[in-house]
Order: sequence, then structure tokens, then C-alpha cells
Amino acid sequence: MKPRNLVIAAVVLAALSGLVYWTKKHPQSAESTSTTAPSPTLAAIPDAQIQEIDLKKKDGSTLSLQRQNGKWAITSPEKVATDQDAAASVASALSSITADSVVEDKPSDLAKFGLKDPSLTVTVHEKDGKTQDILFGDDVPTGSSVYARVNTSPKVYTVFSSTKSSFDKSLNDLRDKRLLTFDSNQLTSIDISGKTNIEFGKNNQNEWQIVKPQPYRADNFQVEELLRKLTDAKMDLSGTADDLKKTDAAYASGQPVAVAKVTDASGTQTLDVRKNKDDYYAKSSVVKGAYKISSDLGKELEKPLDDFRNKKIFDFGFSDPNKIDVKQGASEKLYTRSGSDWKLNGKTMDSGQVQAFIDKLRDLSSTKFVTQGFTVPAAAITVTSNDGKRVEEAEFAKTNDGYIARHGNEPALYQLDAKAVNDMLDASSAIKPASASAKK
Repeated sequence: MKPRNLVIAAVVLAALSGLVYWTKKHPQSAESTSTTAPSPTLAAIPDAQIQEIDLKKKDGSTLSLQRQNGKWAITSPEKVATDQDAAASVASALSSITADSVVEDKPSDLAKFGLKDPSLTVTVHEKDGKTQDILFGDDVPTGSSVYARVNTSPKVYTVFSSTKSSFDKSLNDLRDKRLLTFDSNQLTSIDISGKTNIEFGKNNQNEWQIVKPQPYRADNFQVEELLRKLTDAKMDLSGTADDLKKTDAAYASGQPVAVAKVTDASGTQTLDVRKNKDDYYAKSSVVKGAYKISSDLGKELEKPLDDFRNKKIFDFGFSDPNKIDVKQGASEKLYTRSGSDWKLNGKTMDSGQVQAFIDKLRDLSSTKFVTQGFTVPAAAITVTSNDGKRVEEAEFAKTNDGYIARHGNEPALYQLDAKAVNDMLDASSAIKPASASAKK
């Protein structure tokens, strides 16, 4: 080996030897290998243990939440309907309150942290009679934290400002802002009194029907859209006292649009809607005062009756029928479904052709509603679906420019495009027995 290479090898060996020697003399401390200590816990109160929560501000005002019959209720400073989601959020925040750091173990002066006269005190009353206080003081000069402590320990901690924000709530933050507080799952009727008086009720299929001015089938999508907009009508509580006076005045001088009445298991609630220029305002039987509402709801209540009527001839939708009875003149064909097969007089029919016929029935929709013109039926079709629970019959009478249909015993008449009905009848006539190859 060349002398130069021997020198390099010797230097490397010496460095490695030195490193081994240093490592033996300076073993890694246990402290350096340990994981970071967990954050201190200020409170961990399971939701099921909480009976009442008091949120006391520095000015002495207190907002109290109390669990009553499984629901949260605001009991102070006044009793108002409570936003259950917002109240539950406050309670769930108590399940784990952790600190960022410990500032002092035994502080001699709580005032320097703003904890002698806290900006917010959260008092939790548990079902077993225990009470816990979580106190929030001043903001930490640097960073996004606040000083905090609990009444069970002298320690002062810093916690993230977002922790305090979880509890720093006003009455308006936690109250139910809906103008109508009905339970949509228990709703039995909707009544709209305005230019057109309409009442909706449920049938035995739990579907909306028009009860007044006459019994008509309702377009469930349209009724549910009305219901959604009534549910979404909320109070705007962000304005000043002067803003509220202006809203009251605008409502008082507005033109009546409609009065909506909704009835559920707990009773009937009303919403009186008026229009002033291009804006809509409402007063509710549930809360005090007048409030501006969305133009979407105002316009929804101005819709005519026909906008809520069902234009479809058959309601079976995307459920598969069980039977289809087709009458044309002296001819009658009864198709019955057996598993995935359709049969006529015991013979298996071409399933694709039957499906094409079903699709035509499903798509039949009126172009407008009429009150006369139905004469002698050219065809009558009865569709049985929902495992026999729904039976729909429609008759079709030929006119000069199309067809007029009558659905069951309903007084309504539906005008139909000639092509739509003819295509449906042609699809019916095109159904043939399944081929031998198809059976295999």
C-alpha cells in the first residue's frame, strides 16, 4: 500500500476510535429518549354526566343551560327556544379541556393573569351533585392563548383562545333562530292562506296530497321544497334596536302575501308574511317581533295551486310494478311479475319490451290541467306496485289534439301530448313472448 493511503487509513481509524470512546463516556440520557409529556388536562366531563352549565361573564351576566327531558333548555337570562346543536357543542367541549402549558404551580397573585376577576367562568353542575368551575382570564401577551385555571387546583395554565371561544357564547348564539320550530318528521298538515288557499295533508303512503281546495295529488318535491324554505326561515339578530324598529315598520306597512300554518304533534304554528317593495317580512306565532325573510320563501308562498299539483299520471316512480293491466276496447292483457320475469297468461314475455313499456308509463306527464273534455276512454291501465300496497288506475280519452287522462277517482283531468300516449300504447302492443334463446 502506498504511504499516502496508509496515512489516510490511519486518520479515519483514529476518528472512529475517538467517536466510540466519546459515546461510551457520554451515553444518551433517558430524558432525551423519552416522549413529550402529555398536555395537562383541566377538565374531562362526560356529556352524560352534565346536568347544567352556567356561563358567567365579567359583567356579571349569566347564561344558563339546563338539561330537561333529554334536551337542552336556556333558563337564564330568559327562557327562549334553544338551538340543540349549538348547546350540545358547548357540552361536548367539556369532555376534554387540555392546557398548552403550566405558567405557575402556586401563583401568589391571580390578578396579574386576569383570574381574580375572570372574563368568563364556566360552572358545570353534574348529575351526581358535583360542581366544577373553569375560569378564563386575560389573553397571553404573545400568541393566541389565554390564562385559565380550575377551582380544584391552584395552578395557572395557558389554553388556546379557541378553547375559551367554545364557551364564550351569548343568548343569540345559543337560541333557536327558526321562525317556525315544528318537527318536520311529525308534521301532519300545511295550510297556505293567500291569493290561493291550499291545504296539504299526508296519505296512507306517507306522501303529501292536496286536501283543499279539492283533493288532488301533490307534487311531493314541490311540497318538500316549500317545507324546506319554511324550516330555513330564521331570525336575523345581528341588527341594532333601530334596525328592529325599521323592520317592524316595514312589516306593518307591507301588503299581505300569505299566512302559513304548520301542524305537528305539539300543535299549530303560524307565519304571517307581507311584502314591502321588493322585500318580504314575517311575524311568527313562536317568537316576538317582525323579521325580514328571504325572497325565495316569499315567492314560494305566492305560487298558484297548479305549481304544487302532480303532473305525473302514475306515481310508482322507480319501484318495479307487480302487475300491469291494459284494456283497449274489447282487449285486456294482465302482465304479472314473477321474480325477474313478466308473464301474460302463463307465458314469459320479453323482459326488455315490458321494461320499455314501463318506462313509457313512468314518463307520462300532463302538459296542463283541464276541467272538461274527457269522453269515452280509448284505453285504461291499472298499475299495481309496492308489493300490492299501491294500485293506480288511469283512463285515456282521445281528443282532437291529444288525450285527456283521468287518474282513479280524482276529479282532476290531465291533458297529454298525443305522441306520448301513442308511444306508450305502441310499446304495450310491441310486447311479445320471450324467444326460446332468451329463455335459455
